[in-house]
Amino acid sequence: MTSLFDHSPRRAGYRFPAEWEKHEATWLTWPHKEASWPGKLDTIYAPYCEFIKIVATGEKVRINVNDEATKAFAIGKLEEAGADLTQIEFYFNPSNDAWCRDHGPAFLINPAADDKKVVVDWGYNAWGNKYPPYELDDVIPTRIADHFSLPVFNPGIVMEGGSVEFNGAGTILTSRACLLNENRNPHLNQEQIEEYLKECYGALQVLWVGDGIVGDDTDGHIDDITRFVNPNTVLTVIESNPLDENYILLKENLEELKAMRLINGMPLNIVQLPMPSPVIHEDTRLPASYANFYIANAAVIVPTFRDVNDEIALEIIRGVFPDRKVVGIDSTDIIWGLGSFHCLSQQEPAI
Repeated sequence: MTSLFDHSPRRAGYRFPAEWEKHEATWLTWPHKEASWPGKLDTIYAPYCEFIKIVATGEKVRINVNDEATKAFAIGKLEEAGADLTQIEFYFNPSNDAWCRDHGPAFLINPAADDKKVVVDWGYNAWGNKYPPYELDDVIPTRIADHFSLPVFNPGIVMEGGSVEFNGAGTILTSRACLLNENRNPHLNQEQIEEYLKECYGALQVLWVGDGIVGDDTDGHIDDITRFVNPNTVLTVIESNPLDENYILLKENLEELKAMRLINGMPLNIVQLPMPSPVIHEDTRLPASYANFYIANAAVIVPTFRDVNDEIALEIIRGVFPDRKVVGIDSTDIIWGLGSFHCLSQQEPAI
């Protein structure tokens, strides 16, 4: 066992809360990389700012920006959207890209500790060194922790926020396709990765599905396929068309979910969510999924795709979040960047 585990967040009583637990803020990194949305960067700001506007009705929104010019540009776009700027804060943390779920800080809490909140700063390599450079993104968690004088844990291995899903009661859900990929941590096996996850997120159990959806350049992030909505219930996407590329892999994931047992020995309560029709842009299949929703204090914000299944998916999600407003925002342009609202955001829990 490494020295990190002797002083791990779990052993110090910290845990990563579920996304539906109360937030102090939502963190974002302002999109500026043309290569992530080639030919479409300007089109994403309207839905992106609509997302911020809704989140800001229930919590602070903290946005990483490169410089004063980026901040001024962002303020202009947010004013156009009618967002409440008194709820929005800007931090000068230069970035390579916008995917704050993956490069942002993992906040853990322990209300009984002297330091009630800490940050885990995992290594970040842009999904297996696919999109260098990423050095600016890699240091953002520690920059944020230093600004707020929060202690930092550095596990020393690669991990992305979109690859892990939490029920807030000791269980982590992830995928073998991503975390066992040799482009992340080739020196670690499944059992060793589980130890890192449990010790650094304050969890007791790791459950694994197989693969992610077609078009997902992250090698199968769980936040595009299966999401906890309460400690016992998951929403998981299924494909109804047997000829679709996602049909078999999502069916296999569903069977694995049915066989899983939580820490208390109970099976998962599984609610099925449809997939949209394939979203194609410039002959590229994009990872469009209703599972990439974000649970904010004020609302659950769901990506929609101008598809016949949009309203069906929204109704299903409303059924599992009876106490929250569920809002769909058109993500047809945003998904050209190969991610949506959950990929772009990272929650900071309240204490």
